[in-house]
Amino acid sequence: MRLLALLLLAWSAAAAGTIVEETVELQATVRDQKGRDHTLPFKVTVFRDDARSRSPFMVLNHGRSAYAAERAKMGRARYTDNSRYFVGKGFAVFVPTRIGYGVSGGPDIEYTGNCKTRNYPPGYEASMRQSLAVIEYARARPYVDASRGLAVGQSFGGTTAIALAAQKVPGLVGTVNFAGGGGGNPRTQPERPCFPERLAELFASYGKTARIPTLWVYAENDRYFGPKLPRQWFDAYRAAGGTGEFVLLPKLDPALGDDGHGSFTRAPSSWQPHFEAFLKKTGF
Repeated sequence: MRLLALLLLAWSAAAAGTIVEETVELQATVRDQKGRDHTLPFKVTVFRDDARSRSPFMVLNHGRSAYAAERAKMGRARYTDNSRYFVGKGFAVFVPTRIGYGVSGGPDIEYTGNCKTRNYPPGYEASMRQSLAVIEYARARPYVDASRGLAVGQSFGGTTAIALAAQKVPGLVGTVNFAGGGGGNPRTQPERPCFPERLAELFASYGKTARIPTLWVYAENDRYFGPKLPRQWFDAYRAAGGTGEFVLLPKLDPALGDDGHGSFTRAPSSWQPHFEAFLKKTGF
């Protein structure tokens, strides 16, 4: 019996496989605020379980610092702990370091203007175009089930996830927005992002054509956007025709900081039950 137990344990470990981390370089054609097109390369980190013959895909997008120096030094976007969790849920995870950030470098094509001239749509369009290139690449991999996948993002990346929901992307069956928005700066204007009404208009524009389920996850003590504006953005999205569920997480544990905007990485246990319920609703 002991030998049988050891053999079963060894078989189970082998069946689970190993999480492989790879880096690839893709390129995308994107347009900046001035209407100029750029075709540029960017890095993508891939996490997958090498024992799985086919996995649904996930594109996981990072946020955007308000400061150029921080964007430049972010290195390679990985979200290692979160990515490994998503792999554990069955996904092959693709994490782009978008153009203008970290190891990808290049011009800041996602710039949306200063706080007095904020123009949101072109910035998210540029981010979304890069995600479409990632999804196209992912769906062509032999280890990916091209018929189903998710787009997930945090902050700027969260808004990108909602932008993707509006695009009728082949294989994309749902999107998850963690603390999505723009124009916020907790250091200089906490809970007062630039032109929040323009963000409501942006989300409403996405809602007009979005028909796949979405999950919106925010925290009560989000220092970028506060607790009220995200709900208004979600309501504008729903009123325009979008479908989704809104979750407001409780205040982040003070031991983890006073800004719930970072709950995606700092407090995964707070959102994972909601995410897992969303997976069930979308057929994963």
